[in-house]
Amino acid sequence: MQRICLFPGTFDPVTFGHTDVIDRAIDLFDELIIGIGVNSGKQPMYSVEQRKAWIEEVYKDQPKVKVASYEGLTVNFCKQINAQFILRGIRYVSDFEYEKAIADMNRMMDESIETIFLTCSPRYSTVASTLVRDVIRNGGDASKFVPAPVIATIRKA
Repeated sequence: MQRICLFPGTFDPVTFGHTDVIDRAIDLFDELIIGIGVNSGKQPMYSVEQRKAWIEEVYKDQPKVKVASYEGLTVNFCKQINAQFILRGIRYVSDFEYEKAIADMNRMMDESIETIFLTCSPRYSTVASTLVRDVIRNGGDASKFVPAPVIATIRKA
């Protein structure tokens, strides 16, 4: 049986914090699906199509990485794509407490899906999409926080 993992998030935009977790998780699974969650309650800065294009560009040479978007419960999407694992990145203890609550709820909904936590590398522990969006909105240099495809898009705008 293939080990399929879903890494869900908004990735608005994808950051080096995200890619750090993805890069270290690639060898743990046969397939790693980056799932862009669509939440009708959130107004993203970038379209789903743009976020998907960035991630596909970053991982164009990595056949284990796929990108998809989804709505609704993450455990339901896991069932659709046959994922047995959910990957979550942890920056701080507060992240763990929040993510553990979600993992527990997911486990109660489907015991066959296991959540895996990876801590991000220390140099990326402060990189959050929310903060990066503030840098971008205010004309700051985001090149220390996001991959080159994101920077190329920002510079064209």
